[in-house]
Amino acid sequence: MPRTTAASLAVRALEEVGVTHTFGIPGVHNTELYDELDRSEKITPVLVTSEFNGGFMADAMSRVGSGVGCLALVPAAGFTHAASGIGEAMLDGIPMLVITGGVRSDGEFGYQLHQMDQLELAKGLTKAAFRAERVADVPGMIHEAYRIATTGTPGPVLVELPVNLQMQAEDAPDPEPFVPAPAAPLPPAVQLDKAAEILLSAEKPVLYVGWGARRAREDLVRLAEALGAPVVTTLQGVATFPHDHPLHAGFCFGPAAVPSAREAAEGHDAMLAVGARFGEIATGSFGIDPPRNLVHVDIDPAVIDRNYPARIGLVGDAAAIVPALLERVSGRAGRAGERAQTLAAEIAKRKASYRADFLTHDSGDRVNPAALFDAVDARVGDDCLTTVDDGNHTFLAAELWPLRGTRDFISPTDFNAMGYAVPAGIAAALAHPGREVVTFVGDGCFRMTGSELVTASALGLGLVVYVFDDGELAQIAQAQALPYNRKTCTVMPTMAIEHLAAATGSELIRITGADDLAASVDRAHTLAAEGRPVVVDVHIDYSRSSTFTQGIIKTNFKRFPTRDKLRIAGRAVSRKITG
Repeated sequence: MPRTTAASLAVRALEEVGVTHTFGIPGVHNTELYDELDRSEKITPVLVTSEFNGGFMADAMSRVGSGVGCLALVPAAGFTHAASGIGEAMLDGIPMLVITGGVRSDGEFGYQLHQMDQLELAKGLTKAAFRAERVADVPGMIHEAYRIATTGTPGPVLVELPVNLQMQAEDAPDPEPFVPAPAAPLPPAVQLDKAAEILLSAEKPVLYVGWGARRAREDLVRLAEALGAPVVTTLQGVATFPHDHPLHAGFCFGPAAVPSAREAAEGHDAMLAVGARFGEIATGSFGIDPPRNLVHVDIDPAVIDRNYPARIGLVGDAAAIVPALLERVSGRAGRAGERAQTLAAEIAKRKASYRADFLTHDSGDRVNPAALFDAVDARVGDDCLTTVDDGNHTFLAAELWPLRGTRDFISPTDFNAMGYAVPAGIAAALAHPGREVVTFVGDGCFRMTGSELVTASALGLGLVVYVFDDGELAQIAQAQALPYNRKTCTVMPTMAIEHLAAATGSELIRITGADDLAASVDRAHTLAAEGRPVVVDVHIDYSRSSTFTQGIIKTNFKRFPTRDKLRIAGRAVSRKITG
């Protein structure tokens, strides 16, 4: 048998499962792994400024790349630094491989450097965690980690390689070749037939699509047309249905949704939910009415009936189930064309009205968000990639940023970690060198991870980062303003953003009002096309809240007992009067 090391076998296995990049920082427990990565012709190791950023980059690589995102970490501290990105992948259902070094497993001494039980640390943050005990274990372990990460509800999986196994060669048989997991089976035909009949018999069907439906995009378009049904999306699935399609109604439904989505879904008598879990953000803090005649499609059986009862639950891959439903309904919905025509006119009218209301809002000497989105929209192509962060700008983008054509959009959602957008934008640019990358980020989030732009500069990545600069943690500041008449710890000290841009090798453009908007946007994208990151400091106007923000505040306030409502309202009035 040939003699080899765990590091060598690990890299070979990562190549087999399609990893193209790793993100992390080398240390004493993974230098052998990095040496093997350096020799790989298929994998590029990317040095990050912090594993915190690396976790978000691996998450984003899985969302927009052709392979699974992969971390290459030192044990303990590297893992905990990356925990936010790993947690984001876990709660959002994103596959990820987390490859860490480990302390020696053959020594007699305790209290080793970084000695911590990572398998225990990984509980709750990963779908599974493995520790290699022999060199020969490694290829099969990584193959299995990949299968777990990418099947069922996707998520991160940890593989720990003790440093002695990386360094010391052992006899090991040639590894078994990687065998992908079989595709998830279709639900029984009788269930598919019944689901189709529910949708066909409805007078007002609606489609609700999330991240899990992204690989069924073209068939979803045909299905919506076949049923004459409007389409609303979750936040994570906001790009799952093209916004320039006449039946696209918008993000969310219910009280927190924009008028086009709220009114298109109002009074529906059947709903097809595909790859959507009815989570807190997606439902406007659970403010929706329970859907009637719900047909719920999801890869995870635990999702069905968890928050809202389903008439029919179809467990499986949306990419297979949606075409099966389409086959059953095509040509059978008698009033679909008439219904679609009426809906399209109503949706277009409400979308235009909402945008006009935003554009005519007096933003004073600051930049109107809708005007900024329009200016960027006019400058970029129909296949650009968009990353956003956690904050007020996220919901404004979900409501106002048009995802025409094949534009993509990724956002932290259920874990909702601040700092996501800039590292995610870098990963998107790495995954698709020929496509434009636009990042919208709040100034609070930008302070967390903006320094990672030094990596973008070093790699010659031309992404444009629009920093929504208002000097506050706006989403929470707005939530504090009404009930407390205070902004506790949400007003930030002034930061010289131009110095951060200069320190990271980025160009800086500042937009202070409407007069220089179009020219500044054009210059930003011209510079980015030359292969350099550009930071656009936008003095944004947040004086008008998103409909989503207004809706969730009202929804949550309604849930309080009457005594607490009176107490909160009384406090707000008293502080308003007294200051």
